[in-house]
Amino acid sequence: MTGVVTAPAPTRERLPRRGGVLRQRDFRLFWMGQAASSFGSSVTSVALPLVAVATLKASTFQVALLTAASWLPWLVVGLPAGAWVDRLPRRPMMVACDLVAAALFLSVPVAAALGVLTIGQLLVVALGGGAVKVFFQTAYQVYLPALLARPDLPEGNAKLQGTESVAQVAGPGAAGLLTQLIGAATALLVDVVSFVGSAVCLLMIRTREPRTDGPRPATSLRREIAEGVRFTFGDPYLRVLSLFGALSNLGLIAYQAILVVFLIREVGVGPGTVGVLTAGMSMGGVLGAAVAGRLGRRLGSARALLVCNIGALPAGLLIPLTGTGPRLALVVVAGVLIGAGVVAGNVIKGVFRQTYVPRQLLGRVMVTMQVVNLGPMPLGAVVGGTLGATLGVRPAMWVITGYLALTGLVLLIGPLPRRRDLPDRPAPDGD
Repeated sequence: MTGVVTAPAPTRERLPRRGGVLRQRDFRLFWMGQAASSFGSSVTSVALPLVAVATLKASTFQVALLTAASWLPWLVVGLPAGAWVDRLPRRPMMVACDLVAAALFLSVPVAAALGVLTIGQLLVVALGGGAVKVFFQTAYQVYLPALLARPDLPEGNAKLQGTESVAQVAGPGAAGLLTQLIGAATALLVDVVSFVGSAVCLLMIRTREPRTDGPRPATSLRREIAEGVRFTFGDPYLRVLSLFGALSNLGLIAYQAILVVFLIREVGVGPGTVGVLTAGMSMGGVLGAAVAGRLGRRLGSARALLVCNIGALPAGLLIPLTGTGPRLALVVVAGVLIGAGVVAGNVIKGVFRQTYVPRQLLGRVMVTMQVVNLGPMPLGAVVGGTLGATLGVRPAMWVITGYLALTGLVLLIGPLPRRRDLPDRPAPDGD
């Protein structure tokens, strides 16, 4: 079994190409594939529940199960996925993931056309699609440093994050329009085409991942998983970033779970206005991706990370102040500031992990942090719904956004406040 060496070839480190990362053919192909896939997945995030509701007349609980099924694989196969990503070539794995996902989502419109579609099939598709996403997302973040020189990683991550944010703005609206024109099940064909397009783009990439000269020592999967977990929680930077991600995601999902109810029942706007407001809130992610690199260069990556998270999350306190008239803008301002801070922070953290973690451990560390970060999300939705039902929606929003405003303070526990820039390699004796 062969593995990947700790860094790209030296010439790629010393001589990054000029003109921006989109001038580089292989990254451009990679970016185009991810842009198509992100848009298709954004369409599916709305279209799949619509299939359950409109076509199968599913109950609220059954629709909630679809969401749970899509996130469950992170908890079930997340850690083993990281070990496999570190064992196998990433590009063939990503191509296989794209093709499996395309087949899964293609089965829905086919079954609907044949009149045999069931809620059980939708659950299997959601679960399978979630499992594929675990492997693909882990592999693509590990693969990116093989495409770009280290100085180009901030721009590359920003391009990918920004494109995903744009897709999150455009996808839901496109899903609603397509559902009206061709039906919810048929709208899933957009995602099928996007997965195939992503696979084609990956196959056209010429860059080859560097490999080690000899076989890796034979180790058990459990031991490799444990090695990634130990490295993550034994490192002062990765440990605090993982804890912050878990706590902040719980708050983010909690308020998002009751946001639509808050806007309709407390503020009194209609469904169409809700769509406009949520699209406006999503523009923060585009802004965050655009400014992440500049903030990191001007302030230093460690300081920029603190500013993005500690400074942006308190903006959530504007949400429960939202009302009719001019006060309706408060929810958009809150969403833009939170989204900008979260996405800019994610870009900075992504570059840090890709340069800081030893290459042979990167997949396992990435997925360990993802499991910790995404694990609280189902709990956050339950917390949000429970608080909304017991306290009332507006009081619940005050509690949740107040909690969210404080989560960034966790970043002050570790070594981040003492540094201008994040390190590019672990210190031999810790920090």
